[in-house]
Amino acid sequence: MFDTLNFEIRDRVGYVQFSTPDTLNSISEARLEDLERVIAQVNENAEVRALTITGSGRAFCIGLDLELLQRAFADIGYFEKVVRRLQAVLLDLESLPVPVIAAVNGYARAGGFELAIACDFMVIADEAKIGDRHTNLGVLPGGGISPRLPRRVGEQRAKALVLLAPWLSGEQAVDYGLALRSVPLAELPAAVEDMLGELRHRPRECSAAIKRAMHAARTLDSAQAVEFEIRTFVEYMGKLPYGLEGYQASLAGRTPSWY
Repeated sequence: MFDTLNFEIRDRVGYVQFSTPDTLNSISEARLEDLERVIAQVNENAEVRALTITGSGRAFCIGLDLELLQRAFADIGYFEKVVRRLQAVLLDLESLPVPVIAAVNGYARAGGFELAIACDFMVIADEAKIGDRHTNLGVLPGGGISPRLPRRVGEQRAKALVLLAPWLSGEQAVDYGLALRSVPLAELPAAVEDMLGELRHRPRECSAAIKRAMHAARTLDSAQAVEFEIRTFVEYMGKLPYGLEGYQASLAGRTPSWY
């Protein structure tokens, strides 16, 4: 059982829904512990092909919990401990061997915004409002905005999103490159399922290898990145049967038998 979210694995997909709408699904230490447990279960379960995260009520997630912040502003050591734990959770989420989809149903602010952009994909409701918002309070972001946001939207827009701190609608989030798709809230579950319909049938090892190569390319120059890619290719194609099975299935006009 989880204290702050509902989690189930269904048809090769892990589904997370934050379950504290009365606090707008804010991030408490209990929430971080629950996310750590979800990440561990996804890592351990080879049947899982994708993970999706959404909120309940009016919010996806609005960032750190108010009670937590009251203690944090009085104790910078505690503040650092919590933010470092948040960073570790988001790094582990980003490093999962399966695609992760943020299904942003409502407000995503500060740490909730940081959580959304740590996911591989964002599908967002037209009615949602998202933004970093830290600097409106004279606070610095600490959940990984600096490396992730410029990669997603470019440096100039990243600085604008942090320093000017606007709210963005779902449609604006797509325009900025933050989200892949924006749909009316009532259609959000179906839009996510459209993506999952493809992802749940991909070999997990294929998704994991692609994510490793792309993540490695962030810190390598072009020559090193393409060398890493070819090494990943050779290891995957040489040791695993999925590529050959996909090729043979294509020749035979049948569906690949990957599991």
